[in-house]
Amino acid sequence: MSDERHEKIQQRAYQIWEREGGGDPERHWHQAAAEIDREAALPLTAGDALPETREIASSDVLAVEALAMRTGISGDEAQELIDRLGGDRAATEQAARSLKGKRKS
Repeated sequence: MSDERHEKIQQRAYQIWEREGGGDPERHWHQAAAEIDREAALPLTAGDALPETREIASSDVLAVEALAMRTGISGDEAQELIDRLGGDRAATEQAARSLKGKRKS
């Protein structure tokens, strides 16, 4: 396993653990590995480079998950951004990337 993949899985497993308030670390690890592998298998398209302009509803679970996967933030953070920014996809995408960037600093 590459160091980068291991680190991504470790970070995602911790996010899952935080979101669930604890639980089974082994299950979190396997879930995180599956998510990271699924993300890596997604083809990159022009749509990945530029955010879509359609609005998203806060109840759109797939949009929340997709935002979290694309930007590396947690699902809860993605939901909060979507709720706070009123479904403006471009603004939400930018805020998510900014949030992720601040965490790395």
